[in-house]
Amino acid sequence: MKQIALDIGLSTGPTVANFFAGPNEAALRHLELWIGDESHSLTRSPVPTYIWGPEGSGKTHLLKAAREGLREQGARVGWLGANDEPADFDERWAAVVLDDVHLFTAEQQHTAFNWFVNAHTHHKPVLAAGEFAPIDLKLRDDLRTRLGWGHIFSLQLLGESERRSVLRQAADARGVFLSDEVMDFMLNRFSRDLGSLMELLDLMDGYALQTQRAITIPLIKSMLENT
Repeated sequence: MKQIALDIGLSTGPTVANFFAGPNEAALRHLELWIGDESHSLTRSPVPTYIWGPEGSGKTHLLKAAREGLREQGARVGWLGANDEPADFDERWAAVVLDDVHLFTAEQQHTAFNWFVNAHTHHKPVLAAGEFAPIDLKLRDDLRTRLGWGHIFSLQLLGESERRSVLRQAADARGVFLSDEVMDFMLNRFSRDLGSLMELLDLMDGYALQTQRAITIPLIKSMLENT
């Protein structure tokens, strides 16, 4: 059965608090220390961090959480993703974040390497993520080796029971009941990565409140027809 990927927004942005670590506890704890607080800003280690894993494992969630954590401290962050236009390095940045590096074009790779060199010169940390381990990245050698010389964490996808547990906890926190039938429908018909499932839950909860109905399979189908 074909899965459906919904292009809907989160009610709250990605944070370390709403990242369900599961088997990825080490990466989460590292990012919590990496973000630190305002008193930690002057002593943040310049050693780069690289996070890799399959699509849906939470890489972008963690990178955005790190960026927002620094912004909440009043810091500016340089961000370059696969869909972003390259820009010049800014010495005012507290850190450099590179997302989906495995998709970088030649121009983006040139910019990422430039940012890496400047970040090292100014003792600013680099946080990056990609789908593959550094040794398997099809990038220019000087960028690939720099991505691989610091802290490296491999993310794993959550298992079926873990995804169900997270959905159940999130639904309970909202005061929403999810039957096993609805849970099966969500996991079989929609994108199975946790971020998409949580977004789907947000949308279903809002639609159920709007229509004053319980969350059932007919409600989900009605929501898809009317949104």
